[in-house]
Amino acid sequence: MKGTIFIRITTISILFFVFLIPGIAGERPTYQFLQHDVSARASAMGGSFISMSGDPAGIFYNPATIGTSFSPVAAFGYTSHLLDINAGFAAYTQEMEDVGVVGIGVNYVNYGTFEQTDVLANKLGTFSAGDMAFSLSLANPMEENLYYGVTGKFIYSSIADANSSALAADLGLLYLIPGNDPISFGVTISNIGTQIDKYGTEAESLPLDIRFGGTIKPQHLPLQLNVNFHKLNEGQDTFLDKFTMFTVGGEFTLSKSLLFRFGYNNERRKELKTGTSAGMTGFSFGGGLVLKTFRLDYSFNSFGIIGNINRITIGLDV
Repeated sequence: MKGTIFIRITTISILFFVFLIPGIAGERPTYQFLQHDVSARASAMGGSFISMSGDPAGIFYNPATIGTSFSPVAAFGYTSHLLDINAGFAAYTQEMEDVGVVGIGVNYVNYGTFEQTDVLANKLGTFSAGDMAFSLSLANPMEENLYYGVTGKFIYSSIADANSSALAADLGLLYLIPGNDPISFGVTISNIGTQIDKYGTEAESLPLDIRFGGTIKPQHLPLQLNVNFHKLNEGQDTFLDKFTMFTVGGEFTLSKSLLFRFGYNNERRKELKTGTSAGMTGFSFGGGLVLKTFRLDYSFNSFGIIGNINRITIGLDV
């Protein structure tokens, strides 16, 4: 019965966005930072994270996944991005009696400082640009092993003296199949919303994204293996092309305290491939150190000849 309900809800959600509104992302939306990886743990696994439960950073991937976090947990992260760009996040989740598991989070991107000139190239000074999103999430069980999650977001973006803002929501489901070889499935519809204040005269669309994926623990292996399909709502030339934007990730438990992670992002590799070789583009690696109440995660993501991105996340049991 539980599996049937999950499959029905998941199927309806995916079919609605994949078939009924295939051109919804025809023009490039604004607030692209909302689709970037946030935590080191998730990015080390290529962004395959929508069915990984119990992590406060799940607020940014699938709000339903925080429904399994009963004790207060927090996470803080920093990203050394390309060029002078840097980013970071903070997240906290806690169970509240008669309410559910509540999470709050903020993620930002600082694009650095730029030189400002007039039409004659005379220097006028400098300006900065950045994006930020504040999130409030709620997750609860619908019934045994089936969880739902909802996130409301306020998004703010600025370039010099100009700015824009928007309101958005994420919806997510998580279904767990317990056992010796547990399996979990997740589905999310992210960034449903609209602009409040615009940069120009016309409103820009938000980066709507529907994702589906699963996590499996192979028998006799200390491994969690994830596969996620992203941007299923976007129009493609053929039906099969809809599934080319996928990520694969894994997390090996080397010991009680040490973890090793790997990932692959097919969309990134396709977009950044130059010539006949793509090198390590799209691949990612990382690790984690887990102590009693402290967690340290690191990830390395290759963007080919463009450069590499390093992320660090600190997690705390509060």
